[in-house]
Amino acid sequence: MPLLGGVRPPIAALLCALLVVAAFFALGLGTVHEEDVPQAVRDGERQIAADTATSVATSVNARAAALRRSAASVTPAADSTPAQVMKSLLTEGASAGRSVKGGVLLAPKSGKPLAARGEAVPLTGVDVTALARSEADGLTPRLATSDSAEPRMLFFARVSVPVPARNKDENADQAADLAGKQGSGVRELLLVVSEKLLAPPVHGDGRTGQLVDRHGKVLATAADGPVPAAGTDNDALLAAVESAANAGPRTVGASGSLLGAAHGGLRRVAGWASVAADEGKDVTSGLGLTILTFRDVPPVKGGPDYTRFALIAAGALVVIAVLVTMALWYTVQRPLLRLHLSAARLAKGAAAESLQARDELARPVPIPAFGELNRVGLALESIRRRLNGEPGPAPGQPERRRPGVRSVILVCALLIAIWGVPLLFLVNRVEAGKAVPAAAIADQQARTEAAADRVRQILGQSYTDLAAVASDISGQSHERAADALRSALADHPKYRSLYVLDRTGAIVTRVGNEPLRTLVHAPTGSGITQVNTSGRIPAIAAYAQIPPAKGAKDAAPAVLFAEIDVDALNSLLSRPGLGSVWLTDQRHRVLAASVGFQAFQALPSQGFTRLVTRTETAPGTAGSPVSAVVQAETTPGAGPSVAAAAPLAQTGPAAGLGWRVVSAEPAAALKLTAYQAQARTTLAGLLALTAGIACLGWLHIVVVRPLRALAGYAERLAGGDRRTVLYPVHHDECGSVTRSLELLRQALADRDRAGGAGPVPVPAQSSPRESAPRP
Repeated sequence: MPLLGGVRPPIAALLCALLVVAAFFALGLGTVHEEDVPQAVRDGERQIAADTATSVATSVNARAAALRRSAASVTPAADSTPAQVMKSLLTEGASAGRSVKGGVLLAPKSGKPLAARGEAVPLTGVDVTALARSEADGLTPRLATSDSAEPRMLFFARVSVPVPARNKDENADQAADLAGKQGSGVRELLLVVSEKLLAPPVHGDGRTGQLVDRHGKVLATAADGPVPAAGTDNDALLAAVESAANAGPRTVGASGSLLGAAHGGLRRVAGWASVAADEGKDVTSGLGLTILTFRDVPPVKGGPDYTRFALIAAGALVVIAVLVTMALWYTVQRPLLRLHLSAARLAKGAAAESLQARDELARPVPIPAFGELNRVGLALESIRRRLNGEPGPAPGQPERRRPGVRSVILVCALLIAIWGVPLLFLVNRVEAGKAVPAAAIADQQARTEAAADRVRQILGQSYTDLAAVASDISGQSHERAADALRSALADHPKYRSLYVLDRTGAIVTRVGNEPLRTLVHAPTGSGITQVNTSGRIPAIAAYAQIPPAKGAKDAAPAVLFAEIDVDALNSLLSRPGLGSVWLTDQRHRVLAASVGFQAFQALPSQGFTRLVTRTETAPGTAGSPVSAVVQAETTPGAGPSVAAAAPLAQTGPAAGLGWRVVSAEPAAALKLTAYQAQARTTLAGLLALTAGIACLGWLHIVVVRPLRALAGYAERLAGGDRRTVLYPVHHDECGSVTRSLELLRQALADRDRAGGAGPVPVPAQSSPRESAPRP
């Protein structure tokens, strides 16, 4: 009967597993080499470019939406001329802080300009009639560039103007152009606004940001410091960026990093990203714009070479694997296989009367050196002698106290542990903070400043839009004011609710959700406020005074509030590669976060709190950003984190809040050579220990435990126990020896009943269950 399983599979599996771990360690750690610019710095520059691209896309989308809202809110008189309408539109845009350079009102059917203001709007290549036929989604911004003029961004919106009652003094063709909708009482014009192309926001000392079109032409440049002169290196970067950006679709996440040439002991590292917004329907991906950011960093020199260590450690594991395999082969596998053959030979000899069978019984049993195998061998030799009519004493008790097979397995496990445990806990450990280059720490600070700017822009835009809504509902009836608020709530998904408070603090009008909490008394002025300082959800709101209606005297003051959804702030803080980000109040308690948090909880580490405190440079100022490598005291074994903190705003409606944006990225998550070597070393040690425990545990279950039981059965049989029936459980070596012992037990029992000497035949077809009943 063929043997299934047994002693050979776990030993072979252990040898193969250890050799695989050795090969993995030699290849994995041997290929880790220190680069002159670490991958973490290159990834940081790529993510900075992606953050900048998202900010530019968000700004363009916001400007396009603001123009559409402004055009929709204009209600000129029926006798207003196109020039008057144009003036009111551009005046409102300038008051909103937009960099409007010029505008033109066009008759949509003919494309004929009806009124213009400011500089000439470059309409070359713009199909006005096609825009007039398109839906509102088709009025996307366009980029106007030329070799002789500055690039401009064109924004479009439809303007509805009442049709005058009489057109007697107007030309018939102009009247036809102005009458956009016959019988509707309004005429629809196309507004085109030309705005200056804003430079991309740049953070970090020595960093330059450039806005590049699809042809590789630089449209705008911004730098934190002196702008570097254009040269062949910058031209090569622009060409590489143009090729990489145009190779795929311009969507969110299309980004990369590049390395420039070394000069002056520095190396230029660059990042690029396509301009596309994160959320909502984007109108900027068709512009073909790309953000390029770059700066010069000192190259890393004298990094460790792990190849020699990897080869030596892998060779040591190969030696250990061979030693363990040889030890198990000599002490367990070969003796057990010999016992299996000897037991089968004795059973065959006891079952036959031929001369050849007696020769089988005449050959002594080879007895292993120690342990359970030695006990089984002694018992088989004693049984053989009894079958031949010779006296055979049972093995003595001192033999049981000798080391067994378990001792061999423990020694093998110890050898594997000697190799794996140091790799798991001691070798290639990174000292906290020493492996993180200064460039990576500076990148974390720059990205944290960018996150603070995003929050500041959203809060500032919320305040600006709310002030416009407050002006629109001034003097309106309750019903018309509620309709305007509902329209504003639909246009601003970041608002949780809109409500009006009178001077007593009572809610006069509300749309949206129930406010989390309201102020007891209506405040004076306008801005951003933190309504509550405790509770389950932070309540943050923008507020603006509703101006009294024209001609109204002694009007009761009212304030319009927009409660900002905390989830909207949470989504602003979440950025790939930035780690955990928190928005804290002036008492350093969490208001919003990119990870799960409890409202008004403290920062998860005192090190982060101390870092935030360092931003408070002078009383009455917003402070300055800081960054450092911080050890998380509250989480033992968590390792250091690259942390940064930046004040939310120095000017604007959020300046007086004292809020901070704090970020922390685990240093081990950065793609640094030291941490890569540590991770691969730890993994190799873990794999070696796992393979050793699994295979040796497998060997203990299928061999050692059955062998210990088998030794007891064999000794009892050799000592004269003829009543205990032996049942083989597995079809392996131990099961084969057990089956042979059962056949020998039957032969000895028949011999004792016969009372004679010599072997007694046993039918070859008999089985343990048929030969004797279970006692």
